[in-house]
Amino acid sequence: MRVLTGERMMKVRVDREQCTGMAYCIGVAPDVFKLDEEGKAVVLDASAVDDETLLEAAKSCPLDAIVLEDDEGNQVYP
Repeated sequence: MRVLTGERMMKVRVDREQCTGMAYCIGVAPDVFKLDEEGKAVVLDASAVDDETLLEAAKSCPLDAIVLEDDEGNQVYP
């Protein structure tokens, strides 16, 4: 899933091996994330929030399971 950030596009993904379904990301950005049938977070629509909220959602994950990358594949967070 990609989201426009300024002049760059960001890619948002959930590391399914890291995610344990604590759902903090959903508390911060319920329009972006949901839990799937395995109880793990998935990205719905990263463009539903601004960059600050997206980063806050990623930072809310105590397991760093939400990864933000630029469109060149460089990891921005964590």
